[in-house]
Amino acid sequence: MESHQIYVGGKFCKTEAVLKVFNPFDYSLVGETFIAGKQELELSIEKAISVKKELQNFPSFKRYSVLMKIADGIRSNRTHLGNILAAEAGKPIKYALGEIDRAIQVFIIAAEESKRLPKEYISIDWTPAGENKEGLLKYFPVGLIAGIAPFNFPLNLAVHKIAPAIASGNPIILKPARSTPLSVLELAKIIDNTELPKGAISILPMDRDTGNQLVTDERFNMLSFTGSPAVGWKMKREAGKKKVVLELGGNAGVIVTESANVSMAAKKCVIGGYAYSGQVCIHVQRIIVHENVYVEFLNQFIELTKTLIVGSPADEDTDISSMIDEENAIRVEDWVNEAIADGAKILHGGKRSGTFFEPTIITKTKSDMKVCALEVFGPVVTIEKYSDFDDAINYLNNSEFGLQAGVFTNSIGEMNKAQNELEVGGVIINDVPTFRVDHMPYGGIKNSGFGREGIKYAIHEMLEPRLMIKNINY
Repeated sequence: MESHQIYVGGKFCKTEAVLKVFNPFDYSLVGETFIAGKQELELSIEKAISVKKELQNFPSFKRYSVLMKIADGIRSNRTHLGNILAAEAGKPIKYALGEIDRAIQVFIIAAEESKRLPKEYISIDWTPAGENKEGLLKYFPVGLIAGIAPFNFPLNLAVHKIAPAIASGNPIILKPARSTPLSVLELAKIIDNTELPKGAISILPMDRDTGNQLVTDERFNMLSFTGSPAVGWKMKREAGKKKVVLELGGNAGVIVTESANVSMAAKKCVIGGYAYSGQVCIHVQRIIVHENVYVEFLNQFIELTKTLIVGSPADEDTDISSMIDEENAIRVEDWVNEAIADGAKILHGGKRSGTFFEPTIITKTKSDMKVCALEVFGPVVTIEKYSDFDDAINYLNNSEFGLQAGVFTNSIGEMNKAQNELEVGGVIINDVPTFRVDHMPYGGIKNSGFGREGIKYAIHEMLEPRLMIKNINY
């Protein structure tokens, strides 16, 4: 067992409150760290504020160097970080290592974007009043950022806040999930070994009371939160005048049309539905298939689901393992049982054992069932049929969420209609909504969030415009 100190204002330290982290697969002790209290948070805030000006004036070549050095550090520690992440999150090692690789890419992308922060020359003389004047719009760091990251991608979703903050010249205090704090605390060791001013980054596991100060304290200029809608919207109401970015998940839908490559669609949907036990905010939850290919798709989907390898997250062959805790596995079990009691039919799975829930396929569902209407955040997929593409669009739009959607089609008209009419932040053609690369704009509408992540877009959220008008005659 390894002890991981928390990162307070550029220094590693312990507190009296020990936090033990357990592997959700076998309940083994992965490691321990510490809970930051009001004192540690206050030190982090004060130190961050003290380096704000230095960070704003930190030249691009130094930001680039710091970000690339972090990327290199993650790469050098890839196996070690992957093993920690797999153990603390119960994430199959092949997916854990994929997350490490994505974190490397995030810092490389941020390094590149740090060299091209936005600015704009504006012609002012479009009207007589603007004669002999010109404008220059520059963007400046917003200030101290509070970042709150979830358990399901404990490293990559944390660095989607940390890397843009560094690139844009903002200090950030990040709160990782208490169930999965160790991989990002290992990242702190890599960050500490760069030229970044001490205090620019703090990583603090916290209790709820201390963590709420990230939301309410007026010294924070921005809040970036990834998590549940109920918590996120409550934070927005309590955040005061600070900027807020929320990434809140969804119940992503997929349309499989008559013209689709059915075999490809089935393979991709199985991965999208069951990777990391469906604990992904863009996991494939609702599939609607054209009636002419419904049976073909359904049979292939069921057979592919049966081939998934269940086992320890440490096993390289494992496709699906435990959920993050038994409480969530029980919740998913309850939702499935409620759907069955209301007339839905299980085609595969549906059973729970401790923290493990079987990959499950349900049909004959109703739109108000929790497995359809809410974010199941578990290995459950519903599959229904349609006859008209407009009905399929309406089926996906009949949701309080709007993060991403997938459409398998070879019709250009259907592709265009999907982008124009699906009420989501991203439409993925001939792939699942689970698709994400780290430089694309990412976020949703309705109950799925507010603002956008994706490195360039997160950087823009972390900057404020300031206009200068010059009278060129003087």
